[in-house]
Amino acid sequence: MSVHRVGIATMSILLAVSAYSANPFLDTPDDKPVSAKFRGTEWGDNIDEGEIALTARAITTRIAKMSWGAVFKIEFTDLRSRAPEPRTISSDYFIVTDERIVLLNEENNEAAVNTVSGMDQPPAFEPSDIYGISSGSFSQEDGLWKTTVELKGDLCTYQSNHPSGHFKKVVWKKGLGLIEYSMGYGAMADGFCLKRSVPKKS
Repeated sequence: MSVHRVGIATMSILLAVSAYSANPFLDTPDDKPVSAKFRGTEWGDNIDEGEIALTARAITTRIAKMSWGAVFKIEFTDLRSRAPEPRTISSDYFIVTDERIVLLNEENNEAAVNTVSGMDQPPAFEPSDIYGISSGSFSQEDGLWKTTVELKGDLCTYQSNHPSGHFKKVVWKKGLGLIEYSMGYGAMADGFCLKRSVPKKS
């Protein structure tokens, strides 16, 4: 999956300026990391069995807070499966306002976070980097890529697909945060699907 890099100074969509309270789909009570277990499957050309079980832990951390929003880091750790080669998942950084969840898509995200956290208003972003909305609907096409962000009940679903079979899906739940993270390349050449585990009732 190709990644479209853009500089903060050249981004094209301006996020609305407002006093930040909290985004219903991505928020934490403070700067302490919040951990959750995820379970699912993975597949790939190097996995003979087709799909095999995959488990991981997602850690969500608020790493900056401004008057107009916040920056969150989501990382997957403790990935475990029977695959011959251990899978790694890159950390994602999201700039969050009351109305939007936007992927920070820079060559050096750590440096970009320092830049964004010093701004007195939100930067502008490419439409392709919008991963969550609090109201309305959103869709866009970038070449053969088709992306939608949809609200249904207490869920917000980001889905991006390419005719080659490449895809990425991210699902947020109000009051909980990330509950699904999936991506794949080609016709089952490589990919995974992880969903947040529901705690067992005692």
